[in-house]
Amino acid sequence: MEPLVDCVIEDQRWMPLGLERLALAAVQATLAQLEVPERGFTLALMAGDDARIATLNAEFRGKPVPTNVLSWPAEDLAVEAEGGMPDQPEPGDQEDPESLGDIALAYDTCAREAAEAGKSLADHVTHLIVHGLLHCLGYDHIRDGDAAVMEAVEVRILATLGISDPY
Repeated sequence: MEPLVDCVIEDQRWMPLGLERLALAAVQATLAQLEVPERGFTLALMAGDDARIATLNAEFRGKPVPTNVLSWPAEDLAVEAEGGMPDQPEPGDQEDPESLGDIALAYDTCAREAAEAGKSLADHVTHLIVHGLLHCLGYDHIRDGDAAVMEAVEVRILATLGISDPY
């Protein structure tokens, strides 16, 4: 059986944070809040630096600058009607789980943002993993109604992890 979260740590500065543990807790809390079963799914998480994320951001979004988190959903679950709830993903089986997608984090940007906001890096990164996973699950924040739904879900998930409202 594949792990629920497959972490690839490209920048060793992530190591003291216990990223694998944080990621697993964030993913489990998100799936539980949305009533999506853990079994039958996987998620890939890459933890790099600003240079790596800037390259990915340029390649996939045409923006050659670093950002805190990027996500690539494995399936389009987005809603058409603004403010609606995305479709639930269909799980695979334990031997052949379905991918929810990929998430990439930039250490430099995450650390800077956490320091500027007076938050712990662990809490900020947990929020970003939840945020990235919600994108993989069809949530978005481009339209106001969708942003309100996504932010409310994030706040509920983070509360279950003891993290205060980031908004």
